Amino acid sequence: MSDQVAVHHRVPPYVLVTGPEQLLAERAVAHTLDELRVTQPDLEVIRLYAGAYEAGELTLHASPSLFGGAKCIVVHDLDEASDDLQADLLATLAVEPEPDLTLVVVHKGGARGKKVLDGLRGAGARVLDAPAIKTDRDKSDFAAHEFRRARRKATGEAVHALVEAVGKDVRELAAACQQLIDDTAGVIDEQVVLTYHGGKVEATGFRVADAAMAGDAGEALRLLRHAIAVGVDPVPIVAVLAQQARQLIAVGSAGRGRSVDVARDLGLAPWQVDRARRALGGWTADALATCVHAVAAADFEVKGGGRDPVYAVERCVLTITGQHARNRT
Repeated sequence: MSDQVAVHHRVPPYVLVTGPEQLLAERAVAHTLDELRVTQPDLEVIRLYAGAYEAGELTLHASPSLFGGAKCIVVHDLDEASDDLQADLLATLAVEPEPDLTLVVVHKGGARGKKVLDGLRGAGARVLDAPAIKTDRDKSDFAAHEFRRARRKATGEAVHALVEAVGKDVRELAAACQQLIDDTAGVIDEQVVLTYHGGKVEATGFRVADAAMAGDAGEALRLLRHAIAVGVDPVPIVAVLAQQARQLIAVGSAGRGRSVDVARDLGLAPWQVDRARRALGGWTADALATCVHAVAAADFEVKGGGRDPVYAVERCVLTITGQHARNRT
């Protein structure tokens, strides 16, 4: 009997999902509903949206049903809530919760709805975070977690290549991870990612920058011309070259600590630190300074200061690879 009670109360009466990343918020809500359905398979789910809310709706739905049964009310967009919705939420929190009712509130962030947030936390709500996934490090951590969650091993290089290929949108990144999980077997390495997303990867400035920073002029120019041919604008390519140069300088100045510690201090992913350290062997401080100047000049030209943006990027790439080659001789 005690075991049944423990299972029944696994989800508390109040759940707060907070944070701006919509995909994570949706997953948190879905996971909560799945947990409830383990013991309440006929769970009734009612969704209320702040933008369409009418005063009294929450109170009406939260009232005991004539026919009984478990019920979950999901309130979306508390951060956009009207005064009526906030007042109804506070009134609901002020009374003893119905035994078969679960209230889930979703808040993307900001100050609006603070009294309700405080009320939920004060009432012992389970808090599920949906933090923003913006930086390359965030996206790499997200992708690596997707593979671990599916009990699949993926190399750091594979995660790196996948983020470069489809990392602009978190939903697309999640879908790409799921495709690799579903369609492949064994360890997911860089070659597997290239097989599925090679066209996208090669058409990005990241591959151009990697080859340039490694001193491979032929490969860097080949990738650059391919990127231009498929419609990639020179501006983001130059931006990636600048980013890579800054990362080399930052990592080179950070000392010899553990990659994880350096990555945390610099706001990078550990694989970015490892990659920069491998690349630093061919560079001196003066050579990197020359690269920074070359990138700055190219940036000016591709944004309207020059007549031929493509030539400006090619010249920048040749300057970078030339500096790397000079340091090996």
